[in-house]
Amino acid sequence: MSSEQIVEQLRNHITSLENRVHELEGKFGKPDSTPKPAVDGMRMILIGPPGAGKGTQAPKIKERYCACHLATGDMLRAQVAAKTELGRQAKKIMDEGKLVSDEIMINMIQNELDNNKECQSGFILDGFPRTVPQAEKLDGMLIAKKQPLKHAIELQIADELLVARITGRLVHPASGRSYHKIFNPPKASMTDDVTGEPLIQRSDDNEATLRKRLGTYHEQTGPVVDYYRKTGIWKKIDASQEPGQVWKNMLNIFEKDAQPSSLLSKIGISK
Repeated sequence: MSSEQIVEQLRNHITSLENRVHELEGKFGKPDSTPKPAVDGMRMILIGPPGAGKGTQAPKIKERYCACHLATGDMLRAQVAAKTELGRQAKKIMDEGKLVSDEIMINMIQNELDNNKECQSGFILDGFPRTVPQAEKLDGMLIAKKQPLKHAIELQIADELLVARITGRLVHPASGRSYHKIFNPPKASMTDDVTGEPLIQRSDDNEATLRKRLGTYHEQTGPVVDYYRKTGIWKKIDASQEPGQVWKNMLNIFEKDAQPSSLLSKIGISK
């Protein structure tokens, strides 16, 4: 018997079992069939090169799912400014011109998850992990907390389009909200729509610096994407689309993954 025939027999057998279970539930009633709100919220990482739209999409996810947005660069600067123990350790390392260790970054994330009230309903990690060892350490910490990741969403976009996007990017420093001179302009020139405060253009938002950053990003992120692809939580989205369509595609992923899956899908066989 060929492997295709074996899979087909298995598919038919499982489908028959599922149908029988549904018949019995309909006949005798399912004891606890009332839908319940999820007790665990959004737990995801947002992957994408600079300019892919993470700064546009993350606030929308945060608002819709009441989750905290953990941009690791912002977290690091906040810890240093607050002169916490982790911040002092990180500052000492950075003053020596070295990279902050994975352990310190993981501890900062864990500290936010434990103490930040916004993180009680879930979290969005932005900018971390950037290497496979970081991904492994993050998974270890989250599994120990019984809060494993649900989603690893990658925003994919061609480098040439990113160059066009980035060189026109405007940022509101306090909130991280981003705009674009052409594609997503503020209502008033160089002014944040929400606060009315001035926008800035980052000094590293130029083509030469960007291409160097993109080279580093692709080199680091390829293995991380492969890591999450193997875990089954990775999904890609075409980030060259307008932001509203990217958001719709993201919601489709969240809503699809929230639906109960059949036994066939759990063992990797499609109907």
